[in-house]
Amino acid sequence: MKNTVTNTVLVLAFFVTFTHIPFTIARQNSTRVFYYSDELGTEGEFDSVPSALTFDNPRLKRAYVALQAWKQAIISDPFNFTSNWVGSNVCNYTGVFCSPSLDDPAIKTVAGIDLNHGDIAGNLPEELGLLNDISLFHVNSNRFCGKLPWSFEEMKHLYELDVSNNRFAGKFPTVVLRMPNLKYLDLRFNEFEGKIPKALFEKKLDAIFINHNRFAFELPENIGNSPVSVIVLANNRFHGCLPTSLGNMSSTLNEMVLSNNGLHSCLPKEIGLLKNLQVLDVRKNELMGELPFSIQEMESLERLDLSHNMFSGAVPQHLCSMPNLQKFNFNHNFFKGEPPMCLGLEQSDDGKNCFHGRPVQRSRLQCKMFLTRARSQDCSVFNCRPPPSPPKN
Repeated sequence: MKNTVTNTVLVLAFFVTFTHIPFTIARQNSTRVFYYSDELGTEGEFDSVPSALTFDNPRLKRAYVALQAWKQAIISDPFNFTSNWVGSNVCNYTGVFCSPSLDDPAIKTVAGIDLNHGDIAGNLPEELGLLNDISLFHVNSNRFCGKLPWSFEEMKHLYELDVSNNRFAGKFPTVVLRMPNLKYLDLRFNEFEGKIPKALFEKKLDAIFINHNRFAFELPENIGNSPVSVIVLANNRFHGCLPTSLGNMSSTLNEMVLSNNGLHSCLPKEIGLLKNLQVLDVRKNELMGELPFSIQEMESLERLDLSHNMFSGAVPQHLCSMPNLQKFNFNHNFFKGEPPMCLGLEQSDDGKNCFHGRPVQRSRLQCKMFLTRARSQDCSVFNCRPPPSPPKN
């Protein structure tokens, strides 16, 4: 068993510096890649780089190694995105963008990757960590599979990571938490599963898209610590309560989409603190109870979708007269009171509720049975936790 280490496919070691990245990659029975940079800046050679190739600087040489390793990891490229990934001029490769380095403008380096909509199949090799100067990595709408490489933690300048609409799987890629400058995270339409680490909501991100995966978890109370302007968590397998800490996001949050999950609670009154929220979509959950009157204080709200839940009671009197509200869907609930202003909205759907005299409503028997049961419960039955008290001085 001690000799099984000889069967290791990939051995990876990082010793991070800013300009030179000591980086060793060895493959069993192969000399395809070997590179190092020691503390004195002495650089080893990439065994896979043809001696006839010349590079303007070592960073472009590292980029060549990374891109050639990636090309070998691609098994299908129907639109020939990588067909011109040949030779030392990596800045002319399709989908590769170069610019002056942030730490030394005299050095030209690979600053971005954009292979969106390529329908490319393959995986992401560890060698991609050699692209440590890039600020964006976009590969949405392809057929990449496997996991995000741990070497991505070397991408210290990465600002945007978009790997959406691929076939990545496994647990949440915690390597993204090690990217200090990441602001835009898009993991949607993949096969990720399991829990979301609480640390995600402590990270200084501006946008989080993790919808259409298989994440299954209870929204943590610290979600309110996130400074995002957009958060889309739809079509996963959540459960539990809507944390009251959502109200802490009032200064930054513009859009929140939580549709088609297993959320089972009431809307907390703190939702009304989201004065800058323009889009709130919680359709297709198991939310119930009466709407808090504070929802009328969401003065920036333009689109509100509460449909396909179990809300009851009356729609708050002034909700439909909010100055910016354009679209309000509250069909497939058990509301029994509707302000006249709601009938005047240009885009509104009140069907399948318990409104007398309105078309396409639930039957009286169905409404009576549900409302009788609902009266025996209140929001306290969900045992939703209050926000933690601030520390005492």
